[in-house]
Amino acid sequence: MSENFIIKQISDRETWPIRQSVMYPGFPLEHVILEKDSEGLHFGGFINEELVSVVSLFINNKDAQFRKLATKEKHQKKGFGTKMINHLLEYSKKNNATKFWCNARENKASFYHKFGLKETKKTYVNSGINFVIMELNF
Repeated sequence: MSENFIIKQISDRETWPIRQSVMYPGFPLEHVILEKDSEGLHFGGFINEELVSVVSLFINNKDAQFRKLATKEKHQKKGFGTKMINHLLEYSKKNNATKFWCNARENKASFYHKFGLKETKKTYVNSGINFVIMELNF
């Protein structure tokens, strides 16, 4: 089954329902709203006009941090997350970023290895979830 997956820039508000339902289903919507969401770039992956995957990118000087990658459960394991990260890598390079990084859930770190991201020694716990900072230098 070949699904037509298209990535478009979207608003921060459009990311919130998928962030909440996928990443923090037991929390209120306000829990997934980032302090500087309005300053970021937000991308949505669509299948037949349905928003199925979201991710946000924050570029500060030469650092590109991506946050809150989430794909609706019924659309997971189809390569959409990979397409979203590849889109961000390309975008970051075109915009002269020299570092690409994220706060990864420790149990998802292996997913980011395929893009060349490496774990740092920086870890933390938030909302009962273990995170590790991962990065890739261009």
